[in-house]
Amino acid sequence: MSDLEDSADDAAPGPRGERIAKVLARAGIASRRDAEKLIAEARVKVNNETVTQPAFFVQPDDLVVVDGKLVDPPERTRLWRYHKPEGRVTTHRDPQGRPTVFEKLPPSMPRVVSVGRLDLNSEGLLLLTNDGGLARQLELPSNDWVRRYRVRVFGNPQPEELAALAKGITIEGIRYKGIEAALDSKKGDNCWLSVGLQEGRNREIRRVMQHLGWQVTRLIRVSYGPFQLGQLPRGAIDEVSPKVLREQLTPEARPKVIRPRS
Repeated sequence: MSDLEDSADDAAPGPRGERIAKVLARAGIASRRDAEKLIAEARVKVNNETVTQPAFFVQPDDLVVVDGKLVDPPERTRLWRYHKPEGRVTTHRDPQGRPTVFEKLPPSMPRVVSVGRLDLNSEGLLLLTNDGGLARQLELPSNDWVRRYRVRVFGNPQPEELAALAKGITIEGIRYKGIEAALDSKKGDNCWLSVGLQEGRNREIRRVMQHLGWQVTRLIRVSYGPFQLGQLPRGAIDEVSPKVLREQLTPEARPKVIRPRS
């Protein structure tokens, strides 16, 4: 178990051991949700027996195999900052054969999963970890973590339109919570915006901007909660030290929460 998690669900293993999905997540094989998919596809065996239920419990001395490969015991929890370039998908396998984030990582990297995703045409900070349980923890909405972006749009956003986003917006029946948005610079019909949000729904910024008549031409995530992109070069990866990781996960380190205006 990650020593950074403190929920009841992640308490120390009991006499029955640990659930197989959690074991796979801690070993960096997949997130818990994706681990359950592996089980459903009959790709997981314990002691040479195919596992059919995600509630299956594993003992420390059990042999766990995924796709015919032995799963090593999980190492200590680690986290990396990665500057994702545009044109890479955040997935381990892409049916369309596009370049993926994970196939471009250094050979020395252990198997990792991402904390959330960035779509194909987005770039910037992507957190990677070898502990699927930590990834799940960092994605929880209860963290109230703000994700900040620099967004270039083609259009003419007005200050009052940007300010109104703090109240939230409904698009095709979907309600998006408050979004911080401010104009940084303008050159002709191209504008750079600073955008902050907490929900992080799939393509949320692009959908909101398109709804308002502004075409997103570049989108860069510059921070995820307390973790910053900083000067990390495009395509580079940098490990967060265990000390910094523990410090940044304390409640006092959390950024200010976005509150919708009344």
